[in-house]
Amino acid sequence: MDLNLTDDRAICQKLLKSLTEILDNRPLRFMEVCGTHTVSIFQSGLRSLLPSNITHLSGPGCPVCVTHDAEIAACLNLVSLKDVIIATFGDLLRVPGPDGQSLKHARAQGGQIAIVYSPLEALTLAANNPAKTIVFLGIGFETTAPTVAATILKAKEASLSNFCVFSLHKLVPPVLRTLMDQAYTALDGFLLPGHVSTIIGLEPYAFLASQYHVPGVVGGFTAQEILLALCQLASAFVAQKPSITNAYPKAVANLGNPKARQLMAEVFEPRDALWRGLGQIPASGLGIRSQYAQFDAVQRFDLKLPKVPSIPGCKCGDVLKGVIAPKDCPLFGRKCTPQNPVGPCMVSTEGSCAAWFKYVGVEEHG
Repeated sequence: MDLNLTDDRAICQKLLKSLTEILDNRPLRFMEVCGTHTVSIFQSGLRSLLPSNITHLSGPGCPVCVTHDAEIAACLNLVSLKDVIIATFGDLLRVPGPDGQSLKHARAQGGQIAIVYSPLEALTLAANNPAKTIVFLGIGFETTAPTVAATILKAKEASLSNFCVFSLHKLVPPVLRTLMDQAYTALDGFLLPGHVSTIIGLEPYAFLASQYHVPGVVGGFTAQEILLALCQLASAFVAQKPSITNAYPKAVANLGNPKARQLMAEVFEPRDALWRGLGQIPASGLGIRSQYAQFDAVQRFDLKLPKVPSIPGCKCGDVLKGVIAPKDCPLFGRKCTPQNPVGPCMVSTEGSCAAWFKYVGVEEHG
C-alpha cells in the first residue's frame, strides 16, 4: 500500500528504511494515546507499511471513548431536569449508556439537547435563553480544558448565572501511569499526543523514562511526522536510553503553553475520575474549583455518578488498554458498526474501532 497523504513520498520511504535499520529486526511495541494519531496511522496506510517486527497499539486517546458509562448515565439524568438545555459536542450524542440509551435517543424523545462546536456557543445559548439553565458537557483532555476554563471566566464576567459545566475532562499523564502500573500489555514506548503536548509540554511525561524506563516521543500528525517520531522512539529503545523527546517542535514547545495551564489551574483542580475500561484513576480528572461553584453542574444539581452495568459483549475497555485489537471484539463488524454502534470506540471518528472498520477492510473484521 502506498502512503496516501500529501507528504513527500521519498522522505517517508527514507524514514521507513531508517526505522527498519534502527530496529534491525528487534521487536518494538508502541502505543499511541491520541485519537488523531489513531486515524492518521490508519488513513495514511502507515499501519500496513510498518515493519512486521513493530506492533502498533491504540490506547485511551479518544475523549469520547474513555467517557465512562456512569458519566453517560449522569448526562441522561440531566436531560430529564425541568428547564435545562444540554449543550454538547456531536460525537457524545451517540455514545450508548445504560440499556443502549444515548443522548440521541433522549433528544428524539423530546429532551432539550443542542449540538455546539465550542463552549462559547453554549455561553451564547445561555445569553439567548435566560429562562433556561444551559449545561455544557465538558469532555476532552488538556487540549480542550483551557477553552472551557476561559468560558467559565467569561460567564462570571457577564453574570450569566444560567450557565454551568458538567466537567468530564480527563488528564493524559495519570492514565499513562496506570497503563504502566497495571501492565495490561507490554509496552516499549509511547507515541505521545501532539495536541495535548502543546498545552502541557514534555515534563509531565518524564516519569515514563525515569520510573518505568520507557521512552516517549511527541509526534505530529502527518505520515512523515509520525515516522520521524517512531525513528526517534526506536533509537531510544535500541540504545536503552529512555527519554522524552519532542519530534513536533513546530507546534509543541518543551514547556508547553504556560498561559493555558494557568487558565486551567485557575478554574479547575485535579480530581479522581472514572475511565472506561480502566476504572477510577486518582487525580486524572478536572473538577471545578469551589470559587466557581455556581458554574459547576455537579454542585448545582447535586450530581452523582450512578452504578450501571457494562454494555453486554462490548470490549471497548480492552481495546483502550491495548489488550485486544478492535477485530478481536466479538461484536465488531457484526452487531457493532459505525451505523449501529454498540460501544463508544465505534461511535467517535477518532475511535480505534471506527478507524479499523473504515480503513483496514471488511475481510479482516472477523
